[in-house]
Amino acid sequence: MAKRRTVSDTALYEKTTLKSGLRVITERMPSVRSISLGVWIDVGSRNESDPEGGITHLIEHAVFKGTRNRTAREIAASLESIGGSLNAFTSKEQTCYNARILDEHLEMAIDVLADLVCNASLTPLNIGREKMVINEEIKEVQDTPSEHIHDIFARAYWGDHPLGRPIMGKTSTLAKIKRSAVLSYIKSNYRTGAIVIAAAGSLSHRKLIRLVRDKFCFNEGIPQPFLQARRATPRNIIFETNNNNQIHLCLGYPSVEYANTEKITALVMQAYLGGGMSSVLFQKIREEKGLAYSVYTFNEFYRDAGLTGTYIAADRKNLKSCVQITVKELDRLKKRRLPTQKLDLIKAQLKGQLTLGMESTYGRMNRLARMELMTGNYYSLKDTLKAIDKVDSTAILGLANRVFDHSQLALATLGAATKSTIRDVF
Repeated sequence: MAKRRTVSDTALYEKTTLKSGLRVITERMPSVRSISLGVWIDVGSRNESDPEGGITHLIEHAVFKGTRNRTAREIAASLESIGGSLNAFTSKEQTCYNARILDEHLEMAIDVLADLVCNASLTPLNIGREKMVINEEIKEVQDTPSEHIHDIFARAYWGDHPLGRPIMGKTSTLAKIKRSAVLSYIKSNYRTGAIVIAAAGSLSHRKLIRLVRDKFCFNEGIPQPFLQARRATPRNIIFETNNNNQIHLCLGYPSVEYANTEKITALVMQAYLGGGMSSVLFQKIREEKGLAYSVYTFNEFYRDAGLTGTYIAADRKNLKSCVQITVKELDRLKKRRLPTQKLDLIKAQLKGQLTLGMESTYGRMNRLARMELMTGNYYSLKDTLKAIDKVDSTAILGLANRVFDHSQLALATLGAATKSTIRDVF
């Protein structure tokens, strides 16, 4: 059993790796009464083959339908009845089952989470019912253009790679997934070497270790390997039409992976471009010109790849102007260093957002688990704030020149747009 203990600026970090390979990590925050707890499985939609599309998300849903010890109703009431919450999510790289409770209810939360992930009954009837629920969820996303455009953009960027598929899969694919495939997928991927149990808040690391040993039971080993991130084409544009008056657009470029030392630089650059109401794109597109209601930038950091993108929602007649302004600002970053005063304001904004987020036990727990799964290391809040301070205009200039290469562009629109709508912009 391997252990690590670090006293940071605001919390006590501890990590224990059990003989089975299961990792338990905690940050004790003495100033709070709550605990956020997560069972993180290092498997997401990118691990799926084409016929399995949506199976990771299906499993995350289906375990809530009943276990050997609890009905679906009992699961739903288990933590709500004591003022806590129980939830789960699936991303492209991880699945997380999580709970938030008062510190006095840690044992109950562990019992419920262990029951979900280790004892789910997964009957054909329950799997079938949950497929129906997910089909409705898919329809909801497709009817919400501001969400659906991100699935279209992923397809434009990644093509047929698993990273380009919707996390929920497709109705046609889900219908073909059998119970035997679900059980096989769990057996292959819910393994000790791929699982991290993370907690933040008012808790004892030693007590959590004891509870984890008593309650959790997984197959030992590591999960199945995933397909390395790659793009089928370096540049791709997709126009998808509908009858709405507003056009939703995403454009993006290759950036850095999660563990890259330039990740912090990428976050500062993204904050400057479209990280809030004071960002340059929000001010120039919405406030000064009134061309769009919504405009923001985003980063996606994967373990072996990354991208940076911009989202805009605008009327067809204004879309070209919005894209022109965006491209002009991207190109400006490649030619001119940001003034020190402006850069200091952006860094202060980023540090403030991060610090506020770390006052939440849930935010702490999420950050803790992602760091462990993606890097195997722990960085305190103080470490990250120092890294933000070190970002300078030269670093941003260099990264911008490597990232904003228009020959690597991916672009997707949803609405009444065609090639002519943005002709001659790039």
